[in-house]
Amino acid sequence: MQLDIQARNFPLTNALRGHIERHLGFALSARDDHIQCVIVRLSNINGPRGGADKFFHLQVVLTHLPDVVIEDMETDLPHQHAGVPSG
Repeated sequence: MQLDIQARNFPLTNALRGHIERHLGFALSARDDHIQCVIVRLSNINGPRGGADKFFHLQVVLTHLPDVVIEDMETDLPHQHAGVPSG
């Protein structure tokens, strides 16, 4: 499974990348043979102004099936509550 993770307007730390890779690997490993690639986009829309501005886009590209797309907007990133260091 090919995994493409990108962050916009904030640094993509090794800890955050590892957190995403572990969780997606665990969640999707049973269907790995049906998945062509997974695209993850994280964006900080408002920058340092704060607010509900952390945008998450997940796209799973499947073989012979429509893509699965999940999007969400939050005030912070999930890893900040999962005990994952930010650096």
